[in-house]
Amino acid sequence: MNDLNQIIGDIKKGDIKPVYLISGDEPYFIDEISDYIEKNILSEDEKGFNQMVMYGGDAEVMDIVSNAKRFPMMAERQVIIVKEAQELARSIESLASYVENPQTTTMLVLCYKYKKLDKRKKLYKVIKKNGVIFEGKKMYDNQIGDWIRKVLSDHDYGIENKAVQMLVEFLGTDLSRIFNELEKLMVILPVKTTISDQIIEDNIGISKDFNNFELRKAIGNKNVLLANQIINYFSQNPKNNPLVMTISLLNSFFTQLFMYHALKDKSRPNVAVKLKISPYFVADYSDAARNYPMRKVSQVISVLREADLKSKGVGANALPQSDLLKELLFKIMH
Repeated sequence: MNDLNQIIGDIKKGDIKPVYLISGDEPYFIDEISDYIEKNILSEDEKGFNQMVMYGGDAEVMDIVSNAKRFPMMAERQVIIVKEAQELARSIESLASYVENPQTTTMLVLCYKYKKLDKRKKLYKVIKKNGVIFEGKKMYDNQIGDWIRKVLSDHDYGIENKAVQMLVEFLGTDLSRIFNELEKLMVILPVKTTISDQIIEDNIGISKDFNNFELRKAIGNKNVLLANQIINYFSQNPKNNPLVMTISLLNSFFTQLFMYHALKDKSRPNVAVKLKISPYFVADYSDAARNYPMRKVSQVISVLREADLKSKGVGANALPQSDLLKELLFKIMH
């Protein structure tokens, strides 16, 4: 299996294979590779006769094979991109006979989203032999920050740690959504800009002072006043600050805090690895651990589970979000 940078790097060098299987449960990586191929392999003049985009839901395997066997017209090669190839799941195995002896002047790209081909079957084996296979896996939460930094660095931008955390907290692990927001920022900001929390607030609409990251930090530091200010803001802006997300993020924080207490080696590198967090935020956990001993952490996790049920209407008598938040905060911090 090849990684994304290797595939694109090889293509740039002219090392182009006749078949590419781009699969996995992270659609962003699949789109990035297929978009690069669609934009860069052929010139604009060559694309008219030699580039074709097909869709698995509409195409038949025999149509794909028939087009793949054609010779290019006034170009070195032709490109055929099959998007949503997972829709061909029942018949895609019949591509194996073509891939065994592919047309060398054709670049056939199969975009197989959210799934993977069966490695035990013939098609996977012959693609591995004669082509390139990429499997894009979902990133863990603790990997998203470094990915954001790399994307921006590749475009000659920087970003502050708090701004990274705001994006991760607000946008989750949806790489396509995050990239879209980063792309908007790169359009309006000069190259070499370091993106700050204020820039995020002004352009994406995430409050730099009143968000789940700041709430978690205020709770960890037992800053009752600030924590109450934040939940009051949440209550006034429930659409942008859904209770279920706040509970989920707090539950993750206290679960990790429980793990922190259990660690014998509390060095920064070890904590970052074991808790799957960025080293930048290890201090937040060590500070919170002083305020919340393991026994209290266990109680808080139970309180959060109870709040989660109430937020879903179980035993809450339809309490408004503001009341649930206040009750939750009081139980956690007292």
